[in-house]
Amino acid sequence: MKPHFRMLAAYNRWANGQLYDAAAELTDEAFARDVGAFFRSMTGTLNHILVADRIWLKRFTAEGEAPRALDAIVHPNLGPLRLAREAEDERITGWIETLDDAALAGRFTYITVTDMRRVSQRLAPALTHFFNHQTHHRGQAHTILSLLGKEPPSLDMIYFQRTEEGRQFA
Repeated sequence: MKPHFRMLAAYNRWANGQLYDAAAELTDEAFARDVGAFFRSMTGTLNHILVADRIWLKRFTAEGEAPRALDAIVHPNLGPLRLAREAEDERITGWIETLDDAALAGRFTYITVTDMRRVSQRLAPALTHFFNHQTHHRGQAHTILSLLGKEPPSLDMIYFQRTEEGRQFA
């Protein structure tokens, strides 16, 4: 399982970089514009991905910040948000490297943000959700770019696997 999660962490970092490069072409007004997406704007969507990652990493590692609201705006501007995203992606890839088969098969317990329930589950399925969640919301950000008249990047994993970094996972 570890090679699979190592690939997902590397893909996540690459896809976020592609998405943030595209978002950098937006004006500040367009970045904040409510286009009717689930988290309203590119600002809201990219912040949500970061917020959710921080919540999950706090659950997984018992370290780091964990916002209390899924729609929290950690950084309203792209520059600081991108720096935070890059740091979080490095944190994710570094943490994945520390895992072994026993950890991946093990359980962890956490309190949910939305309804304050205690949940205990195996780590590997939770990690699958973690990476799938990011992909889901990057898809929404992809649509937001289209709605704002910008060319969204191709984020399919196969494109990552054709890069120098991703070739090792192909």
